Amino acid sequence: MGDVLPFRKPSPFEKHKGKTLCRSGFHKWEVVKDKQFDVKQGKLVTLYRCSRCGEQKVEAR
Repeated sequence: MGDVLPFRKPSPFEKHKGKTLCRSGFHKWEVVKDKQFDVKQGKLVTLYRCSRCGEQKVEAR
């Protein structure tokens, strides 16, 4: 016979890891300073990236 392994159910924190806030629209935006000029628009832009889910948004100045 084989060994019996106890299975552990992941906690809600481990299961979602902060994605529930992003699904509700509460992102944690951080400014990305690598790319500040958009060639297609010909303007300075600010690139924001969510530190939890990785979604990006761009604002033109």
